Amino acid sequence: MDLISLSIGDPDLPPPQFITDVLSKEAADQKNHNYSFSQGEPAFRSAVINWYKTRFDVDLQSDQVIALLGSKEGIANIARAFINPGDRVLCPDPAYPVYANGSAILCDGTAVSLPLLEENNYQPDFQAVNTDKVKMMFLNYPNNPTAATVDYKTLKEAVEFAKENNIILCYDNAYSEISYEGYRAPSILEVDGALEVAVEFNSLSKTFNMTGDRIGFAVGNKELIAGLVRVKSQIDSGPPVYTQKAAIEALGSYTSRDPPEFLRQTNQILQQRRDLLVDTLTKLGFSCERPKATFYVWVNCKGDSVKFTTKLLDAGVAITPGVGFGEHGEGYVRITFTQSIERIRKACDRIANAF
Repeated sequence: MDLISLSIGDPDLPPPQFITDVLSKEAADQKNHNYSFSQGEPAFRSAVINWYKTRFDVDLQSDQVIALLGSKEGIANIARAFINPGDRVLCPDPAYPVYANGSAILCDGTAVSLPLLEENNYQPDFQAVNTDKVKMMFLNYPNNPTAATVDYKTLKEAVEFAKENNIILCYDNAYSEISYEGYRAPSILEVDGALEVAVEFNSLSKTFNMTGDRIGFAVGNKELIAGLVRVKSQIDSGPPVYTQKAAIEALGSYTSRDPPEFLRQTNQILQQRRDLLVDTLTKLGFSCERPKATFYVWVNCKGDSVKFTTKLLDAGVAITPGVGFGEHGEGYVRITFTQSIERIRKACDRIANAF
């Protein structure tokens, strides 16, 4: 079967040419094949510091930055540093499964659902949370899988909630640069007091179409970063030096808060795909928002998400059932638009025929 996969958030577009040129050059240099520091090369951390200042107007020091083998690794390892048996971890629901599985459960902690409901615009209700034994909390905006975005007021509320209850706030901002129609995603570190309780995770995977290169970073509270460094030093080493050098060039392409030209072009392409997909689904009678960020569409499938997914799989289109993201994901499916416009058009035809 000619299966069209709209199931995984893996960009189909290539990295910018200047990044692959640097990567090729640096990979050919034998000096770049030795171990890197567990915290990352100093030059890479400086590039992250400069990027945060340029993009978010946030000031960081070198001991507040760590290089990661993609943000996924850091999200799992931050819990290894701080979660003990019996600790409770607030995990959004629906959400990226690594928060509950990789961070909470594999560290003998207890994953506690933080419901993100459509009637609340997929924002958490901190007033309804039982904070007993809660040590860590994960938040993620722009959100996977719902594609919801968040405003400064909600981020401020999250920081105040974490400070009042002595909770480590882990903020996954991997989709900050994939946005449309002038929307700019904030950083949790823009909130006053966030550096007292928060660590933010980001990567080059989505921004620069480098998912397979496994290069990311975490920034924030220096004691929390130090804990992450301590764990990583016993588990792995820093990302390859040549990958970090390519990442330095990539981050340096930002000269202002606005995205560089190649990213504007990428987001324009993604926006066209988004519109085709949303328009088709809406015409078929399904409820879904036109997302301001990410490359996901979160669709109310009016029933069992696995049955809906299976029906489309039989038609040659792979998507992801919402229940895979948690109990509150049931009744929804996530559809990506990380395929060419031609493939998405063909997928839309198959979806229309299936229904």
